[in-house]
Amino acid sequence: MTSFGLKIIACVTMFIDHLGYALYGKLTWLNYIGRIAFPIFAYQITEGYRHTKDLKKYFIRLIAFAVISQIPFSLLHGIVSKSFSLNVMFTLCMGLFCIWIWNTNKNKFLSLCFIGICCTIAEVTKMDYGYWGVLLVFVFYLFKDNKLGTALTFLGMVIFKYSISIALNGFYYVHIYLFLGTLAAIIPILLYNGKKGINAKYIIYLFYPVHLIILYLLHIFIK
Repeated sequence: MTSFGLKIIACVTMFIDHLGYALYGKLTWLNYIGRIAFPIFAYQITEGYRHTKDLKKYFIRLIAFAVISQIPFSLLHGIVSKSFSLNVMFTLCMGLFCIWIWNTNKNKFLSLCFIGICCTIAEVTKMDYGYWGVLLVFVFYLFKDNKLGTALTFLGMVIFKYSISIALNGFYYVHIYLFLGTLAAIIPILLYNGKKGINAKYIIYLFYPVHLIILYLLHIFIK
């Protein structure tokens, strides 16, 4: 499977995820399917870091679309929650920044301290997926050339995520479906063949804010 194929799967499952909120205004089976999207996007950030010809432009592009997407995200997010949250592209930007810190600082202990600060910032500013999302990008990078390591660490990250959720909120049957939906993302990731495929990066970037606006308007129309 090419990078383009991964992105298509991520976009489709993300659309399904957000469609669930637009239609029902609450967590439904559509959101279980939608859990597949973020891990794939996180993995793609590590690939983007490895293959980009200009890291500065890559980072600026992510930040720009994060800013552009914030209002559409806030509108759709407001359907299910009144609390403020930064969209997932800010999370991906922070993960990319952590990879850069790791590779440019020879003192790895200091690098980990900086990464810890980045995770804290992600939580304080209420980035989508928070510290866990930032760490997932970084962990995927650490095991970039080891499929078994990628699979095992991802399993550990998913177990950790839902264990914390259960500890804080109590156990609900939906945790099982959310866990399985998130874990399912590893299948296309392991099928990735390292090839780029069709070049459609700006279409993918534009898809994020555009689909948020469309689904919010759909929600308004239905209601």
